[in-house]
Amino acid sequence: MDHKFLNYFSLTIAVIGAVNWGLIGFFNLNLVALIFGSMSWMSRIIYGLVGLCGLYLLSFYGLVDHSRQEVS
Repeated sequence: MDHKFLNYFSLTIAVIGAVNWGLIGFFNLNLVALIFGSMSWMSRIIYGLVGLCGLYLLSFYGLVDHSRQEVS
């Protein structure tokens, strides 16, 4: 079964989370809190999605190792 949509969705959400963390680190600007409010229900959903997508993307390590073995 192809999980292409889930893969792209997870990568997109993880990139959005990474950009937000970069903004927090470099400029002390939390874009999610700025747009949706500090710990509002919507921002909590976004933070939760970023966390779930990050956990899902852990499975990509197996893909990297698998593709390496095919090349050798």
